[in-house]
Amino acid sequence: MWKLAQPWWEFVLRALLVYGFLLVTLRLTGKRQVGQLAPFDLVLLLVLSNAVQNSMNAGDNTVGGGFVLVLTLLAVNGFVGWLTWRNKRLETFFEGSPQILVHNGVVDERKLAAERMTRHELMAAVRQAGLTDLADVRVAILETNGRINVIAKTGPAPSAP
Repeated sequence: MWKLAQPWWEFVLRALLVYGFLLVTLRLTGKRQVGQLAPFDLVLLLVLSNAVQNSMNAGDNTVGGGFVLVLTLLAVNGFVGWLTWRNKRLETFFEGSPQILVHNGVVDERKLAAERMTRHELMAAVRQAGLTDLADVRVAILETNGRINVIAKTGPAPSAP
C-alpha cells in the first residue's frame, strides 16, 4: 500500500510531462473546448484522464504514488498560475487572448471559423444577452475562459473624427 514501485522522482517527472502535454493539446483545441463543454467534450475529458493515468503512475497503484502525483499536479498547476500572473506573454500563450466575433452587427466569419464556433452558438449568446438581432450588437467578445460577452448598441455608433 505504501511502498512505491518506482522512485518518487519518476512520478514527478511523469506527472510534469503529462500535465504539459495535456495543457498544450487542450490549449490548441481552442477556448470553446474549455469554456463551453458540450456532452461530448465532457466525455473526452473523462476519457483523457483515464488514458493518461497509467502514463503517470507506471502501473503503481500505491497510496504514496497517488499522493506524489496529486502534490506534483497541484504544485505545477499553481506554478503555471503564478507564471501567467507574472508574465503577460506566458498568459497569452497559455490562456490565449479575447477575440472579437461581432463588431457593430457584423460577424467576423474568419474568427468564428478559427474558434470552431457555429452561428447557432453565437446567436445563443446574443439571445442570452437579451437581444434577438445581430444588428443590435455593438460587440461580442469570446473571452479567454470560453464565455461570450455581448454588448448591445445603446444608440448611434460614435463616428470616427
